[in-house]
Amino acid sequence: MRKVALFAALLFLTLVNTGSLKGEVKMRLSSPDFKDQMSMPRKLSCDAEGNNPALIIEDIPAEAKSLALIADDPDAPGGTFVHWVVFDIPLTGRIEPGSVPGRQGVNSTGGNDYVSPCPPSGTHRYFFKVYALDTLLGLDEGITKGALEKAMQGHILDQAEIVGLYQRGR
Repeated sequence: MRKVALFAALLFLTLVNTGSLKGEVKMRLSSPDFKDQMSMPRKLSCDAEGNNPALIIEDIPAEAKSLALIADDPDAPGGTFVHWVVFDIPLTGRIEPGSVPGRQGVNSTGGNDYVSPCPPSGTHRYFFKVYALDTLLGLDEGITKGALEKAMQGHILDQAEIVGLYQRGR
């Protein structure tokens, strides 16, 4: 009987924390270029065009004032490689390939632009994380991923991610 009560309590807490109990819809991020946890096409890599993927953002909270986006690779040999930092993105349901949807922060190469996947060996995971914020941040371009994450604290209404895989030579 205790196991049933414990399970019911955990289920209730899960539903409350995810908003499912209130019927809330969570923001979703997808791409027409690849499915979550699947291979990204060569055209999105350093071996070809290297544009950012198209990203579809659904169910943005009504209270949101802006979006932010971080793309990074935790499998890089020297630690997490930051591919893209973008903030103060106007509310939109789609980020187009090759676009600059907002103000850009600095990537791991020191530039203020998108760096396409280019793993030195093996298959790497590329996390694209979008955040719905209750404010425009108004930060200077060229900020770091860490500075953006700090500035977003207390302003994140919802977030979503998609992970693409890439291995060169496939």
